[in-house]
Amino acid sequence: MKNGIKIVTIGGGSSYTPELVEGFIKRHKELPVKELWLVDIEEGKHKLEIVVNLAKRMVKKAGVDMEVNLTLDRREALKDADFVTTQLRVGLLDARIKDERIPLSHGVIGQETNGAGGLFKALRTVPVVLDIIKDIEELCPNTWLVNFTNPTGVISEAVFKYTNFRRYIGLCNVPIGVKNGMADILEVEKDRVEMDFAGLNHMVYALNVRLDGKDITKEAIEKFVTSSLTMQNIKDIPLNADFVRALGVIPCPYHKYYYKHKEMLEEELEGFKDGKTRGETVKALEDDLFELYKDPNLDHKPEQLAKRGGAHYSDAACETIASIYGNKLSHIVVTTKNNGSVPDLPADCAVEVSSYIGSTGARAIAFGPLQPAQRGWLQCMKNMELCVEEAAVTGDYGLLMQAFILNPQTVSGQKMVNVLNELLIAHEKYLPQFADKIAELKAAGVTIKDDVARELTEKGL
Repeated sequence: MKNGIKIVTIGGGSSYTPELVEGFIKRHKELPVKELWLVDIEEGKHKLEIVVNLAKRMVKKAGVDMEVNLTLDRREALKDADFVTTQLRVGLLDARIKDERIPLSHGVIGQETNGAGGLFKALRTVPVVLDIIKDIEELCPNTWLVNFTNPTGVISEAVFKYTNFRRYIGLCNVPIGVKNGMADILEVEKDRVEMDFAGLNHMVYALNVRLDGKDITKEAIEKFVTSSLTMQNIKDIPLNADFVRALGVIPCPYHKYYYKHKEMLEEELEGFKDGKTRGETVKALEDDLFELYKDPNLDHKPEQLAKRGGAHYSDAACETIASIYGNKLSHIVVTTKNNGSVPDLPADCAVEVSSYIGSTGARAIAFGPLQPAQRGWLQCMKNMELCVEEAAVTGDYGLLMQAFILNPQTVSGQKMVNVLNELLIAHEKYLPQFADKIAELKAAGVTIKDDVARELTEKGL
């Protein structure tokens, strides 16, 4: 870092990258990024080139000394990197569409990080991230890896269990989205609000709320139950006010998949009937975004990017990197090793928790035991994560079934087996660890029920 910071972003062709670039530009005085390498695969080359050109225009407009490079060679980019960020999607958006449509064709939730879709995204992604870490250990062992790829909780769990690499932090935009949403509900500036979070990725609770340093948790809960606080990708279905008051904490938007399962499923099924799953909607949004990105006169992050579910990416990722670099000890919610911060979960597991971020990484804040209604869900989902990350590494079909059984967004019995088997066949290209089982299923005549998912698979997508 003597001559400036080198940052490598794997999955650089993502539509989110302009937000990341914006974050680095805003923080350039405290985080002097000299080299930004954007990396992608051959299938993403076209989008990568568009994003890189936009990034260069943004940097030029800002007048900062930052060189933006693109490459399809991950190892070339990683050499001597100071920070690595991962924002990849194995199988691209077509894989997400299959993750959603196949479960929905059987009347089961198909959301990409919850339920069956999330499980299969984990199966495809965990081996890739572990492979990236092998390259990092060889080419830039002193780097920090900041992972923004979902499902962050499962990926983090796998990193802690199957590698010795500890310069790792998992990130999600949900906590900062909840914090900003609460500021809007309270009608105050966002920097006046502070919130403490603990739980798991996409199952995290806001335990405490402070305004100008004063505890206002009870007031905030009352405001929450009579207001709207959600995300672009999650329908605004109100939770029962008495239930939330009894919880004594503020749930995150993803809790609606658990506390309002029936309503969320009905909403997804309606979209499915109309051919408008979230994956298909996002694909259309992405197409529009990249048309905007192509404009040679565009030199800033367009407002339309906020319609994607990952708003506030730069706030989370860039502030984390800046805090590590400057030893700022910023209060940031991250996925890190538990080490007792959430005593209801194993000490060596991955949790999403408020932490102070400095040069040595995340110092998780301990909040003590959670209430039974919170603890029950977290323990169930943690054990689901443990099953799926092991299945992702070993290709164990039985463990995968166990993960399905534990996940409240899926079903049991033959319907579960049908969904599981169809997803295995649909994602054969990205699941070599399950090759023998997939061959067995195909020989037995298992086919994909949904026409769209089947057609995508037949095209090799």
